[in-house]
Amino acid sequence: MDVERSSLCNCVVNFLLEENYLLSAFELLHELLDDGRDAQAIRLKEFFSDPSQFPPDQISRFNSLRVADPQSLLEEKEALDEKLAISEYELRLAREDILKLRAELQKKLESSLAETNGLKEYASTVPGPESQQQKRDTSFSELGPLKDDERRDLNCAIKEYLLIAGYRLTAMTFYEEVSGQNLDVWHDTPAYVPDALRHYYYQFLSSTAEAAEEKIAMIREHESLLKANERLKQEQELMMKNKDVADAQIMVLKKSLEALQKDLEDKETLVQHLKQSLDHQRKELNECRAEITSLKLQVENSRSGRAWAASDVDNIHTQSLESYKAELRSLSMELESLKANNCVAMDSIALITSEEAEERVVEIHEDKTVVSHSDDMYSRVLDTKDAQAMSTTLRLDNYKYKPEEISQEALSSSSSDNGAMKSGEAAAGQNGEALFKDGELFTKPHSVNGESIPDKKGLETIQILSDALPKIVPYVLINHREELLPLIICAIERHPDSSTRDSLTHTLFNLIKRPDENQRRIIMDACVGLAKSVGEMRTETELLPQCWEQINHMYEERRLLVAQSCGELAEFVRPEIRDSLILSIVQQLIEDSATIVREAAAQNLALLLRLFPNMDKYFKVEELMFQLVCDPSGVVVETTLEELVPAVVNWGNKLDHILRVLLSHILGSAQRCPPLSGVEGSVESHLRVLGERERWNIDVLLRMLTALLPFVHQKVNETCPFVSVSENGKPLVSTSLLELYARGNVEWPTFDWMHADCFPDLIQLACLLPQKEDSLRNRSSKFLLAVSKQFGDHYLTHVMLPVFLLAVGDNTDLTYIPPSIQLTLKELRPKTVIAERLSTMCVLPLLLAGVLGAPSKKEQLAEYLRKMLVRNTVKEGQSMKCNVATIDAVRFLCTFEEHHAVIFNILWEMVVSTHINMKISAAYLLKIIVPYIDAKVTSTHVLPALVTLGSDQNLNVKYASIEAFGAVAQHFKNDMIVDKIRVQMDAFLEDGSHEATIAVVRALVVAVPHTTDRLRDYLLSKISQLTAMPIPASDVMRRREKANAFCEAIRALDATDLSVTSVKEFLLPAIQNLLKDSDSLDPAHKEALEIIMKERSGGTFESISKVMGAHLGLASSVTSFFGDSGLLLGKKESGDTTAPPPSEPLDTPKPAPQPSMEDTRFRRIMRGNFTDMLRSKAKGQEDNLQN
Repeated sequence: MDVERSSLCNCVVNFLLEENYLLSAFELLHELLDDGRDAQAIRLKEFFSDPSQFPPDQISRFNSLRVADPQSLLEEKEALDEKLAISEYELRLAREDILKLRAELQKKLESSLAETNGLKEYASTVPGPESQQQKRDTSFSELGPLKDDERRDLNCAIKEYLLIAGYRLTAMTFYEEVSGQNLDVWHDTPAYVPDALRHYYYQFLSSTAEAAEEKIAMIREHESLLKANERLKQEQELMMKNKDVADAQIMVLKKSLEALQKDLEDKETLVQHLKQSLDHQRKELNECRAEITSLKLQVENSRSGRAWAASDVDNIHTQSLESYKAELRSLSMELESLKANNCVAMDSIALITSEEAEERVVEIHEDKTVVSHSDDMYSRVLDTKDAQAMSTTLRLDNYKYKPEEISQEALSSSSSDNGAMKSGEAAAGQNGEALFKDGELFTKPHSVNGESIPDKKGLETIQILSDALPKIVPYVLINHREELLPLIICAIERHPDSSTRDSLTHTLFNLIKRPDENQRRIIMDACVGLAKSVGEMRTETELLPQCWEQINHMYEERRLLVAQSCGELAEFVRPEIRDSLILSIVQQLIEDSATIVREAAAQNLALLLRLFPNMDKYFKVEELMFQLVCDPSGVVVETTLEELVPAVVNWGNKLDHILRVLLSHILGSAQRCPPLSGVEGSVESHLRVLGERERWNIDVLLRMLTALLPFVHQKVNETCPFVSVSENGKPLVSTSLLELYARGNVEWPTFDWMHADCFPDLIQLACLLPQKEDSLRNRSSKFLLAVSKQFGDHYLTHVMLPVFLLAVGDNTDLTYIPPSIQLTLKELRPKTVIAERLSTMCVLPLLLAGVLGAPSKKEQLAEYLRKMLVRNTVKEGQSMKCNVATIDAVRFLCTFEEHHAVIFNILWEMVVSTHINMKISAAYLLKIIVPYIDAKVTSTHVLPALVTLGSDQNLNVKYASIEAFGAVAQHFKNDMIVDKIRVQMDAFLEDGSHEATIAVVRALVVAVPHTTDRLRDYLLSKISQLTAMPIPASDVMRRREKANAFCEAIRALDATDLSVTSVKEFLLPAIQNLLKDSDSLDPAHKEALEIIMKERSGGTFESISKVMGAHLGLASSVTSFFGDSGLLLGKKESGDTTAPPPSEPLDTPKPAPQPSMEDTRFRRIMRGNFTDMLRSKAKGQEDNLQN
């Protein structure tokens, strides 16, 4: 194919050069060079490098040509048109000359034909490139000039080849260079064939000397392909034959299986018929018993007749005795025949049962529970029945049928009668048989129907119990129904009828409407005991179906019972049922809406795994495990992580697959979320907005990753290819072991996974999380701390730390990591500005808290923080305010209390520094640390540092400390802290500068909703004093800025519970002072202040308006706005204007208006939009921080 491709390319090159398509040839030269085909580009290189074709001076002149204007181009076009007309005329003359010369040449060729034939014979004997080229040239010259349709066909073929070969630029140039021909309508001509140039080339080869060899090679290749195809067809036919044979065998096996099933059904039918015949014979035996009873009654009657006729006693006795013996003989013969039939029927049943026992099928006996039909056990049961029947029959016969005792009993007293009865029973027990003295009739020790009398009574008792239980249960108190369980279990176990057993089993599972935990435990213990006694078949066919009927029950307690049964009853069913039917039930319970049911499903799935016969359902179980891990309920997640996850790992032994799927789930949960910003190329476009569900999934999956860490460590130790040093029997990762590992001579995939897969994926996840996702970042840090604890300090120092230092862009040593993994880890280094910002924002917190935050790295953490906060600040000459990402990383480190001491030590170095930017950075760091420390640390560390910064001579440092004081006031209500803040704020206000005043007011406004009344009153008093001070009228901007700050503070304070004294002495005067300078007030603030004035002033506002009318110009407008009275209900904090002095009602306000007052205060908050004001304030501070 390469030779063919080269030949086609050479043909195209020759055609373009011969047809003088120089632009196309030049473009093809460049594309061939780009494609690496230098061999095909040799001729084009030589052509375009020929100085005769392209003189160097002309090329340099062309290169130096300036860009012509339109006028010059028009003139050149006209000159070229004239030259073109002359050239066309000369071309026509040249063509005429060529025709004449061609005719003369034709004559010369005819005259020298013999000489040409001789040359051809010589050339054929000594073939070579020159002779072949001569042949081609001769044949080409004999064809004559190209016709228009031939030229069009060749042009179209060349264009098609260039497109197919991928030389699109050359094809475009060629399309533009060919003029006067439409290369797009070639499909309508008869010369069109697909891949035309290739077909032309084959046709050309067929006329050359080497065509035969190439054709023979192609034919051989074709024949080999045909042979291979034939061989494949034969193999396919053989496989089809084998498939037919297998299908035939399957059909034979199916038929044999159907025959066996039919035979089994026939045997079951025969057993049923025999059972029915046995029942019929029992009925006949019962009838015989009834006749015997009637005869016994006749004997009793004969006894009473003897007392009436004493003289005829002997005759009557002899006659009745003879007749009685005769009847007994006939009955005995009939009983023997019935007994023989009964024995035949029992033998048939035993024979069928033994055959079925070979097939391992357990039958359900009518009178007993599930029994094994072996001859020995069956004989033992019959012997027991016969022994019981013997004693009972002898007692009855001896008491009722002996004539001598009957005559004695008639004459003796009741006491002697009882003694004779007892002696007769004792004699019967010793001899084991009963005889009539005259007739010598023998009675067998069991009843005539082969069934003992106690067993018959027991069966009747079970039937009575089974009939009565469904009627009794509803009338038993729910808390006492579990006391009926022994009776229900006994009835289910012993009752012969399957429908009655099903009904009783249904009653068992519906015994209590909503069973609690203890009741469920009692019911399940009863079910387990029943399953042990009845065997696998009855457990599958009777217990489990009744249990699973509750799977969609409306009460979760009943569904919980189903979940418990899946784990506890699985041991008593066949193995193939456990991983099919029971697993599907567990899967359905995992989808249940009740949390407690899903928790029980997770627990019982863990119990079920050890009973599975194989690993066929592993991936299904793994899917269910991940579904339970991501469950929205924390209880289900805890149970899954503690019980199910270890069970799946130990059962499946596929830890590598679980870890791989786990990491993909973690990253997928974050990557599916939308970006924080749609602006391409920004940092926010790489971050994701996590929903509640995605945040929860990532959190629990990280918890699962931490829970799997001991299994990873165990597998790392088990698969270690080196002799590792151990401490207290626990293998450790030592430096020497890491040195051997770094050589890369052996594979250690589990150990590689930790730093080659897990850490990079964790870093990738961190780069998707916004700064507010502290909980997920905290979870990742705890995982890294657990890794360092599990694998040791050597692994932390030589592997973990280099990986994360590399990820944040620092230089590090990768000596202890194999070279193959080093290439992968080096990709973590940020290469762009956006990547560097992402690494600082997202990876640096993990490095500080999760890697350097390990207990053994405290000194290194302090050194890294000092380098980052102190040295870089001095070196760069700018404050940390500009680096928001670094501040946020330190803030995240503050969430771990054990690192506070390290941070405060570095902060003190920054506070006492002489560098201004470092002090400003310290103030901002102190501000962000405040939410994560307690009052004691604030008093001993933060406040002294802020006081030091607040006393600095530099104003920027001082103003930065004011914001930090506001943060302290916002988070602490301790009186001592509040007093220190007040003292320091007084010091700031004494400065008298406009900036300090604004900074103090705005810092304390943020703390107003959270601080104490003392600080609120302090702020209100200061505002009242500041508003009373005169402001230069010329500085309008400062007036407006100060008025806005005071208005925001008053609206914030108005939304709190202010004392009456504070309102009267500070709030109302401050509002009055602000309203005097109405030009500097924002209209919204002005309206809000008027409303606050109206509500807080009570009945005095109207008079105040009249007094201030000249200044405010609001007398009529305010009156019309609030109504004529100028009062609001419930806002009278002072009494009537004619009432006693206002101090009394201020001290003892009336209780009645209080509810209205609360309502009005709420309306005040809503009307004043205080929440929006605070939100905008916080947003402004964040913007300032970022700027």
